Amino acid sequence: MTNSINIKKLEAQLWESADLLRADSKLTSSQYCMPVLALIFLRYAYSRFKLVEKEVLKGRPVRNGRVLPVEASDFIEKSAIFLPEAARFDFLVNLPDDVLSANIRTKDGRTISSIGEAVNNAMQLVEDSAEQLQGILPKNYNIFSDDLLRELLRIFNNKTLDEVGGDVIGRIYEYFLSKFAKVVAEDDGVFFTPKSLVKMLVYIIEPTKGIMADLACGSGGMFVQTGDFVNQEGMSANTQMTFYGQEKVEYNAQLCMMNMAVHGLNAHIASGDAANTFYNDKWNIAGHCDYLLANPPFNVDKVKAETTENAGRLPFGLPSVNKKTKEVGNANYLWISYFYSYLNEHGRSGFVMASSATDSAGRDRDIRQQLVDTGCVDVIISVANNFFYTLSLPCTLWSFNKAKADNLRDKVLFIDARNYYTVVDRTLNEWSEWQLRNLQAIVHLYRGERAKYLRLIDDYRNAIAEAVNSLKDNGQRFAEAIDEDTRAHFFGTMPLFDDDLAALRERLEQLIEQTKNCMNAAAKNLKKRDVKPMRQKGDDFISALQSIITVIDDCQWLVSKFGDEGVYQDVAGLCKIATIDEIAKKNYSLTPGAYVGVAEQEDDGVDFHERMTEIHAELNKLNAEAGKLMEEINKNWEKISG
Repeated sequence: MTNSINIKKLEAQLWESADLLRADSKLTSSQYCMPVLALIFLRYAYSRFKLVEKEVLKGRPVRNGRVLPVEASDFIEKSAIFLPEAARFDFLVNLPDDVLSANIRTKDGRTISSIGEAVNNAMQLVEDSAEQLQGILPKNYNIFSDDLLRELLRIFNNKTLDEVGGDVIGRIYEYFLSKFAKVVAEDDGVFFTPKSLVKMLVYIIEPTKGIMADLACGSGGMFVQTGDFVNQEGMSANTQMTFYGQEKVEYNAQLCMMNMAVHGLNAHIASGDAANTFYNDKWNIAGHCDYLLANPPFNVDKVKAETTENAGRLPFGLPSVNKKTKEVGNANYLWISYFYSYLNEHGRSGFVMASSATDSAGRDRDIRQQLVDTGCVDVIISVANNFFYTLSLPCTLWSFNKAKADNLRDKVLFIDARNYYTVVDRTLNEWSEWQLRNLQAIVHLYRGERAKYLRLIDDYRNAIAEAVNSLKDNGQRFAEAIDEDTRAHFFGTMPLFDDDLAALRERLEQLIEQTKNCMNAAAKNLKKRDVKPMRQKGDDFISALQSIITVIDDCQWLVSKFGDEGVYQDVAGLCKIATIDEIAKKNYSLTPGAYVGVAEQEDDGVDFHERMTEIHAELNKLNAEAGKLMEEINKNWEKISG
């Protein structure tokens, strides 16, 4: 947990530094976005290059007393990009003020005279070394002043990135992408799907091996999270999975290719008009996909009905068509039909959809009935507002499974998660990793996979125990920062792991209060210059304590509903397994709230009628006082006016 906190700090620090530079320049966010993301990619490529180079050199032959230099072929074997010297991040960082004196030449012999030209050249060299990136990387770094570009290179040359690993550079890339989404995103930010939504879909379909498609792939988040999931299961995503993507917007497709490269993944990505999914199946994979994940643009209109119908892939027919314009007025059910038709006989799909699609009428309702009757509709999850960076509207997660177990063919799991999330800030919500796993646990129990639930409970206890055992270091740093008298009250107070999580939680809360009291006491005794660093160490310790409490709360939330042993039950306001017959009775609505109902409210011990009587009496008293006050005002007014 501590490492995760440190990485978040690093993300925020790098973003703040880079964003300050943009604010001081004359560049718009749109101009700034792609070049900055490409620099992060270049930094990743360099980190990966150094790692592979070290591995290659371990057993390198020696000739005439010299180790043979590494070659491009050595890197291809290890799924890494070979970087010529002029494309390496350290080369760019260490260029002299007088770039011309470095005598760098492009492949066509032109002398490079600025940092911008040097970075452009580096991007071209990378493209020459990686076929999948050709024509993708920006080469417009001349828009930056040399001073600004040098500072950006310095920011991303942070040695901490090498210490925490290349996977973290991927996280930082995604973090920057999400931050840019707030200020750059076009079409309501469709190019970036929040990570927690993507992860939830991946956790539902649990990809392992085969063909995966995203028909509106944006910046490639679905591919990246799938790759992470496969790799974490002890397999190699590049050998187990084949990724296919379509993205109409060229800019987004470029982001996708860079994102894939940063995460060491290969993919077939089509862009432009040929990648318009309504009219084209660019890769001819309809009916062949093992997995499909997508966040398509919602409520698209003016889709040519005849062209779409001729393109096929609509087993349930067209949605409603405007008779005058011959256009589909809302394409949501075109997407939904594709996400079914692209699957093979055992395929699984997961996608984000506008909440309105769960109970829309007309032809949508007819298509929805046909889908439900196939028995493939698997899991439907309602999501709260403010999960997207540029949209406040709620959405719904859908999942199809053509290989559902026989005992589940006539059932659908509904989850209403609109009241279950973590608040990031005033305009943004998300699911934490533990919240994601809790929702996944409900899916596991629905599928009869109780062993996975029990493993999660073990993971909770192990994570809590590890975090508690690591508190000593944080506590020691704080203890060393406070004065000796205060230290005597703080030392020896570290809690030990307790299987009784409620008791452990209470002890952690007490320690938070004790730490706050010690901070205030020490502030009175320390020299002024020592107070701020002391408070920072105290805040760090409190943050570590609070993070453990949060994990305990997540664990207790899950256990309170399904027990230590993991016995599935419908939970009012949260989850319900409904049969197709039940769905038919509700006119084939797939809105979770229609099935899960409302959670029972805890009895606060107050008699309703008694309290209403008290309120009524209080109101009468206030009205009487208001009447007397008005009388006084009127009397005073008469005196003044008379």
